Amino acid sequence: MTEVELVVNALVAGATAGITSASSNAIQETYTGLRDAVRRRLSARGRGDATILDAELTEPDEYWTQLHEALAEADVAEDQEIIDTARLLLRELGSSGDLGGSVKVDAREVNGLMIGKRNIQINTFK
Repeated sequence: MTEVELVVNALVAGATAGITSASSNAIQETYTGLRDAVRRRLSARGRGDATILDAELTEPDEYWTQLHEALAEADVAEDQEIIDTARLLLRELGSSGDLGGSVKVDAREVNGLMIGKRNIQINTFK
């Protein structure tokens, strides 16, 4: 995983965790610090689209892609403070940054099953 992917995953995971009231103050503070540092980086690089950080996660894949492009163009991978804060946030969230996780699924009665990330599946059952 690249540093840009690490930061994007931390931002998405932090935004998702922030939706629940169960997330601790430490997690919320770390997420806010990361988001603000990224916003400053985007603004300093002349990126007018720092508002992408305030977008709702209605289309996670599209959001991930747009955020990745903006952060890559802003050379976020060169900012060690942002990288360290992203790692800290993911550690606090108990995630490696992969956002994959593992689950057990009983698929014995399933008609269509897809495993992986960012997949598209079209089923036609008769």
